Order: sequence, then structure tokens, then C-alpha cells
Amino acid sequence: MLGPSGSGKTTCLMMLAGFETATSGEIRLKGRNINTVPPHKRGIGMVFQNYALFPHMSVAENLAFPLEVRKIDKSTRELKVKRALEMVQMGDFGSRRPAQLSGGQQQRIALARALVFEPELVLMDEPLGALDKQLREQMQFEITRIAHELGITVVYVTHDQTEALTMSDRVAVFNDGRIQQLATPSDLYENPSNSFVAQFIGENNRLMGTVTRIDGDTCIVRLDSGDEIDAKPVNVSKVGDRTQISIRPERVETNKARLRAGVHTLKAEVLEFIYMGDIFRTRLRVAGNNDFIIKTRNAPDQIRHQPGSKLKLVGCQKTVARLDAPQEK
Repeated sequence: MLGPSGSGKTTCLMMLAGFETATSGEIRLKGRNINTVPPHKRGIGMVFQNYALFPHMSVAENLAFPLEVRKIDKSTRELKVKRALEMVQMGDFGSRRPAQLSGGQQQRIALARALVFEPELVLMDEPLGALDKQLREQMQFEITRIAHELGITVVYVTHDQTEALTMSDRVAVFNDGRIQQLATPSDLYENPSNSFVAQFIGENNRLMGTVTRIDGDTCIVRLDSGDEIDAKPVNVSKVGDRTQISIRPERVETNKARLRAGVHTLKAEVLEFIYMGDIFRTRLRVAGNNDFIIKTRNAPDQIRHQPGSKLKLVGCQKTVARLDAPQEK
């Protein structure tokens, strides 16, 4: 579940867990209606952002607690706790207290506690938000690996698009309490269903214009600057529609040798060049927009455009732009 703050992600997650009451509709788990089932009987594991580990208990006791609540015998508890700790590569930490662990280690223990009773579903509410970038990326792959190995379903709440695209099989994009699109990460990025999804997933350059021609799955848009550009129409029905073009920064080509004849180009002036290690990020003035960004990979043959340089831009063959009918302010 991906979306900005206040879009309804966590509320939806709390309804799944049973901590919030659904005002309408049904929540079904494996075909069973669980609306009236209390949280502790839903068979759902949960990982919170603040870990919610009991500080007065050891790691092993923390993991054993949900098993004790379910009245599982001691020998089975010990076996399940050992297996869960090994699953998250924390087999030697059972006797420690949470305060003796790093943030990443506590996160692993919280994950193991959610998995120890073998739930049908695991809910995670921004569990990696407190970790540093490198550890967060490591835990993203770890959670995904464990979920796939165990064959369990994880519902994961985040406002980080990279995290959602990296970890998910399907993503539900939320805004104002509604799901805007539910699709695979690649489909969200390549085929957003509306302007909100296009702008929220990844980075986009936006230009306003009017549709002058529609021909199947392509159209021509005349920008407010007078330039024309090829585009893919989304939610655009007729010639004369006002529309907003979204162009991905990495989908723009500046190499003169690769500009194709017969394809519309845009004039640009370089305003700022930023070296970012693996990529170059260049800010341009394009069709009256002074914040048009392009991203190019750091390669030996890649030109480092200097401020004041004049360029011609064209969208790469895969996609030029995506359109939507926005509400202009």
C-alpha cells in the first residue's frame, strides 16, 4: 500500500488487523469473512514501525509470547523460536534484551516474532522507516526473500515509492482514501492510470498543452509554447482536450546522433548540471518550464552539458509521454 501521508494506508491496514472497524464492505481472508473476528483470533502477524518489543523480556521470550498466548506447549515453543531466529539470521541472540540490539537487529526480531506462529498474513506498517539507507535496503531484500521462501502474503504500508517498487508483487496506490490504481510495479511505472499515479510513482516533467491529433495509441500535443510533441494518450478522448504531459527524466535523449528523423523535438537550454555518481542530473529550460529534469547514466561517451548550452530533446522509442486531463488551477 503506497501513498502520501493521510491517504488512508494505515487505516486500511488497521482494519485488516482488526484494530479499526470497517464502516462498510467485507474483509475476507482466504474466502472467510473476518469483519467480526477479534484481532487475536485472525491469525495475522504484525510488524510495527517502532518494533513494539517488550523491553523486560529477552529476545527468545519476546518470540515465545505469541505462542504462549495460543497455548502452545513449551517444547514446541522452543523449537519454533529457534527456527524463527535462524530465519532472520539471529540464532545467537536469544538471550539478549532488545536494548542490547541495534535498530536493524531489533527489526529482525520484530519480523521473527510476526512469523513465529506461522500466520496466514503478515501486516507491516512502515517497518523500515527508522533505519539508515543501507540497512533499509538490506532489510527490503531480506523481508522479500523470507516472504517468498515461506510462501506467505505480506501487506506492507509505505510512502517510499522505491521501497514499494523494489519489494512488491502488486502495489495499491492510495490518495484521499481511495485506491487510484492496483497493479504490478512495472505496470504502475509504465502505464499509470491517471495523472496522480504518473506523478507519484517516479519522477516526471510536466508540460501543459492541447491535443491536436489522435491516431490510435499515439497523439500529437501542441504545448503552450507552440512546440509539438508525440505522446501516448491516457484519459484523453478528443482533439481539443487540454492535457498535461508527463515525461520521465530518464526517457529523454540528447545525443544528436540518436535523434530520429520525423520525430518532434524540443529546444532546451541547460540551467544546471549535477554530478550524482552513477548518473548525471541536468536541469533545463524547456517550453517555458525552468525545472525540466533529465537523467543520463555516467558513461565514458556521455556528454556533460554545461550551463548555457543549447540542446534538442526527443523522447526515447519506448515512451515519449503520458497524458491525463488535469484540473488546471
